[in-house]
Amino acid sequence: MAHIQPMRNILGLDFNMSTVLMTTVTCIIVFLIAFIGTRNLSLKPSGMQNFLEWVVDFVRGIIKANMSWKVGGQFIALAFTLLFYVFVANMLGIPFEVYNKDTHEAWWRSPTSDPALTLTMAALVIILTHYYGIKIRGMGEYLKDYVRPVWFLLPFKIIEEFANTLTLGMRLFGNVYAKELLMILLVGLGSSGIFGALGAFLPTIIWQAFGMFIGSLQAYIFAMLAMVYMSHKVESH
Repeated sequence: MAHIQPMRNILGLDFNMSTVLMTTVTCIIVFLIAFIGTRNLSLKPSGMQNFLEWVVDFVRGIIKANMSWKVGGQFIALAFTLLFYVFVANMLGIPFEVYNKDTHEAWWRSPTSDPALTLTMAALVIILTHYYGIKIRGMGEYLKDYVRPVWFLLPFKIIEEFANTLTLGMRLFGNVYAKELLMILLVGLGSSGIFGALGAFLPTIIWQAFGMFIGSLQAYIFAMLAMVYMSHKVESH
């Protein structure tokens, strides 16, 4: 029997409790890493501080590749948070999955394998691009971009906003969901008997390694595209 999502109805709204749980766990892990890494800052960094400084430099490179640092410098915290959060969320489902054997409800998994979460994150990113576009450039210059270079491109630019939201969220969901689905199939094969376990052992190890690569790549792509969309709104050229 396939694993199902632990849905609960609260005040007339349906909540995926696995996504709620794993999102909370992800936030706690990201907070602890950032807190421990910056608790005792020194001029000669080592350990966690050195790692966090490397990540900050990496994020700075993403921003500089898409917009001027004078404008983009204010988004380093946003890009850092997106990169770190998505990376940790993608990694949580790799080592194991926890589910209730009686109800077959999966509780421990990557929260980014839920399209509701990834689409919500994508929508938040797009909303922020509009907010900062208006804040930095002003309403007049911001609206002019929708009719440049010719006015009849307006419908296509409006459609583009919805397409960017959909593709940003569904790209992350599709890759993580496929990664976890194949892992479940391999584990199921491994539990089918001695020959199944022997046949699934090596593919499972290889897929776990590949899953780490996929998770890291998708975290980078999500943060990078967020900065690309932001640059389109806040830069005048």
